[in-house]
Amino acid sequence: MEMQEVIAQITPIFRDVLDNDDIQLTESTTAMDIEEWDSLNHIQLIVAIEKHFMVKFTSAEISAFKNVGEMCNTVLRKLAA
Repeated sequence: MEMQEVIAQITPIFRDVLDNDDIQLTESTTAMDIEEWDSLNHIQLIVAIEKHFMVKFTSAEISAFKNVGEMCNTVLRKLAA
Protein backbone atom coordinates (compact mmCIF):
# COMPACT_ATOMS: atom_id res chain seq x y z
CA MET A 1 0.00 0.00 0.00
CA GLU A 2 1.19 3.52 -0.74
CA MET A 3 0.53 6.98 0.67
CA GLN A 4 -2.09 7.92 -1.94
CA GLU A 5 -4.01 4.69 -1.25
CA VAL A 6 -4.14 5.48 2.46
CA ILE A 7 -5.27 9.05 1.75
CA ALA A 8 -7.96 7.68 -0.60
CA GLN A 9 -9.19 5.37 2.17
CA ILE A 10 -9.18 7.93 4.97
CA THR A 11 -10.85 10.71 2.94
CA PRO A 12 -14.33 9.14 3.33
CA ILE A 13 -13.62 8.72 7.06
CA PHE A 14 -12.80 12.42 7.39
CA ARG A 15 -15.88 13.35 5.36
CA ASP A 16 -18.12 11.17 7.54
CA VAL A 17 -16.70 12.13 10.94
CA LEU A 18 -16.49 15.83 10.10
CA ASP A 19 -19.78 15.81 8.15
CA ASN A 20 -18.24 17.65 5.21
CA ASP A 21 -18.37 16.06 1.75
CA ASP A 22 -16.08 18.75 0.29
CA ILE A 23 -12.96 17.64 2.18
CA GLN A 24 -9.99 16.98 -0.10
CA LEU A 25 -7.02 15.57 1.82
CA THR A 26 -3.36 15.89 0.92
CA GLU A 27 -0.24 14.89 2.84
CA SER A 28 0.10 18.45 4.11
CA THR A 29 -3.52 18.90 5.30
CA THR A 30 -3.71 19.94 8.95
CA ALA A 31 -6.50 20.64 11.42
CA MET A 32 -6.03 24.34 10.64
CA ASP A 33 -7.15 23.63 7.05
CA ILE A 34 -10.50 22.06 8.00
CA GLU A 35 -12.89 24.11 10.12
CA GLU A 36 -14.69 21.08 11.59
CA TRP A 37 -11.47 19.35 12.70
CA ASP A 38 -11.36 20.17 16.40
CA SER A 39 -9.94 18.22 19.34
CA LEU A 40 -13.08 16.12 19.88
CA ASN A 41 -13.36 15.24 16.21
CA HIS A 42 -9.62 14.46 16.18
CA ILE A 43 -10.24 11.64 18.67
CA GLN A 44 -13.16 10.35 16.57
CA LEU A 45 -10.96 10.43 13.45
CA ILE A 46 -8.19 8.48 15.21
CA VAL A 47 -10.62 5.82 16.43
CA ALA A 48 -12.25 5.47 13.00
CA ILE A 49 -8.87 5.19 11.25
CA GLU A 50 -7.66 2.61 13.78
CA LYS A 51 -10.81 0.53 13.19
CA HIS A 52 -10.59 0.84 9.40
CA PHE A 53 -6.96 -0.29 9.18
CA MET A 54 -7.09 -2.55 12.27
CA VAL A 55 -4.13 -0.77 13.86
CA LYS A 56 -3.60 0.93 17.22
CA PHE A 57 -1.79 4.25 17.61
CA THR A 58 0.15 5.04 20.76
CA SER A 59 -0.53 8.32 22.52
CA ALA A 60 3.00 9.44 21.56
CA GLU A 61 2.25 8.76 17.88
CA ILE A 62 -1.05 10.63 18.06
CA SER A 63 0.51 13.67 19.71
CA ALA A 64 3.27 13.70 17.07
CA PHE A 65 0.85 13.91 14.12
CA LYS A 66 1.35 17.33 12.52
CA ASN A 67 -0.55 16.61 9.30
CA VAL A 68 -2.37 13.91 7.34
CA GLY A 69 0.88 12.70 5.79
CA GLU A 70 2.37 11.84 9.18
CA MET A 71 -0.81 10.01 10.12
CA CYS A 72 -0.68 8.04 6.86
CA ASN A 73 3.02 7.23 7.28
CA THR A 74 2.26 5.78 10.71
CA VAL A 75 -0.55 3.67 9.24
CA LEU A 76 1.80 2.42 6.50
CA ARG A 77 4.52 1.59 9.03
CA LYS A 78 2.08 -0.36 11.20
CA LEU A 79 0.63 -2.25 8.23
CA ALA A 80 4.14 -3.24 7.13
CA ALA A 81 5.08 -4.52 10.60
